[in-house]
Amino acid sequence: MHSTLRTLTIASLLPLATTAAAELKYENGNGGSVLLYGQFDPAYLSFDDGEETTSDVVDNSASNSRIGLWVRQSFGANELAFNFETALGLRASGALSQDFTPKGVNWQRRNIRKVDLSYKTDRYGTFYIGQGSMSTDGVAEVDLSGTSLATYVAIPDTAGAFRFRDSAGALSGRFIGGSFGDFDGGRRGRVRYDTPSFANFTLSVSWGEEILVEDSDLESTAIALRYKNTVGDFRIEGALGYAEIRPAENVDKFNDTIGSVSVLHSSGVSVTLAAGDRSSSGTYTYGKLGYQADWLSIGKTALSVDYYQGRDRSVDGAEADSVGIGAVQSFDDANVQAYLGYRTYELTEPSASYQDASSVMFGARWKF
Repeated sequence: MHSTLRTLTIASLLPLATTAAAELKYENGNGGSVLLYGQFDPAYLSFDDGEETTSDVVDNSASNSRIGLWVRQSFGANELAFNFETALGLRASGALSQDFTPKGVNWQRRNIRKVDLSYKTDRYGTFYIGQGSMSTDGVAEVDLSGTSLATYVAIPDTAGAFRFRDSAGALSGRFIGGSFGDFDGGRRGRVRYDTPSFANFTLSVSWGEEILVEDSDLESTAIALRYKNTVGDFRIEGALGYAEIRPAENVDKFNDTIGSVSVLHSSGVSVTLAAGDRSSSGTYTYGKLGYQADWLSIGKTALSVDYYQGRDRSVDGAEADSVGIGAVQSFDDANVQAYLGYRTYELTEPSASYQDASSVMFGARWKF
C-alpha cells in the first residue's frame, strides 16, 4: 500500500475526474432524494525542520478524502434529513512526523464524521441530533479567499505532528500542533439548534460529548453567531463563537472564544481575519490577503498570503509565528482543484530556542 500511494500523482486524478457523472442522486418524485457524494484529496508533503527533510504522500487534513450519503424528504416547507459521512482513513498530513509514518490506510471509528438526523423548518429553525458539527465548528475558519486547501488558519492540519528542533539540532518536545492552532469547534455526538436567519444573522447552540473515542469523558457546550450578506460589490461572511469544554472527569474546564470574518470584493480581492483565546493555553491572531481571477478558461485561479501569531500556546511567554503562501487552480469541468502551499514555522520561548521550520504541500482534490 505504501508504494502504491507513492506512485499516485495529480495527473492520474484528471482522467478519473472527467468520467464523473453529474450528481449520484435518486429522486422519489415526492419531494425526497438520496445523494451519494465524496471527495479524494491526495497530496505530497515535505517538511524541513532545519536539519532534515521528511516527505511522503498524504491525505490533506484540511479537507480529507471522504464519502457520504444524504437522505432528504420534504414535508411542505419543512425537510427531514439524514447525513452519513466518513473519512476514508488515509494517511493524514497532520499525523506524519519525523519519527512516525502512519499506515497508508488505517480506517478507525473516529474517522466517522457524521451520523446526523436533522429537521429544518422555515419558521422555527433547524434541529439536529447525532454525530455532527458542534455550533462552533467552522467558526474560526470563515475564509472566502479560495485557497483554504493550500493555506488557512488551522495550521496543524498541514504538519501538526512534526516537532521543532532545538538550537543544538535535537528533536524537542514541542510540536507544531501544540504551538499553533485555531481552537475551532469540532464534531461530537450532540444536540443542536439553529435559529432561522434574521437580518442575515443565525444563532446556534449545542451540547455534545465525544462518542467515537473509547473511555473519553469529554463534554462541551457551544454557542455561535453567524453572518452572511452581500453589500454592493462586497460579499461578507463572519462568525463568533464561545465553547465551554470539560476534557474529562476531575479535570478543570476551559473556555474557547473564537471568531473570523472574510470579505470578498467583486474585483477578486479578499481579506480574512481570525482570532481566538483559550483560557488554558494562550491566544492567536491571523490575517490573510487573497486574490482570485479568471486568467484561464479551465477555471478560477486563487492566490493568497497569510500570517499567524500565537502567544502563550506552548508555555507562558511563548510566541509562535507562521507565514503561508498558497495557490489553488480550479478545473471546473473535472471538479478538481489543484493546490500548492508553502508555510514557515517559528517558535520562541523564554527559556529555549528552536530552529525555524518550513513545509511544502501540493496536491489535488476531486469532488463528486
